[in-house]
Amino acid sequence: MNEGFPIADVSDHVSDPGNVVWFDLCSPTTGDLETIAEELGALLPGPLDHVLRVAEWTDTLRDLLSNLCETHMCQQGFRLNEIMKSLTSWAAIIAVPTMITGYYGQNVPYPGFGTSLGFWSSTIVILTASGLLSLAFKRRGWL
Repeated sequence: MNEGFPIADVSDHVSDPGNVVWFDLCSPTTGDLETIAEELGALLPGPLDHVLRVAEWTDTLRDLLSNLCETHMCQQGFRLNEIMKSLTSWAAIIAVPTMITGYYGQNVPYPGFGTSLGFWSSTIVILTASGLLSLAFKRRGWL
């Protein structure tokens, strides 16, 4: 069915790691292609243009691929920064109640010690501070 280049022959060459010539032909550099083009140029002027065009096209594709990889890495870095902003915001919001309950959890007298007023004042301070922080972070787009 498939009349053309025999695939089985290629797989035999590729599977043989000692076949350095085959691997060199599979991944020629621009300098290799120019050398081949110079040698073929005197004998076959048509293929010379084709080889040079293929070399330029390969370089263009290589540059395009490296630019795509760099763009992908920049997008990943941007997404990581967004995640870190969000995590930092939540850590700050959680730190405020921890600090306030730590202050009211001391074993020394403080304003409202031993009364329900102390409990409610600490609860109101916690909710107000956490709410203000979450509003500030939402306005900045961190949450």
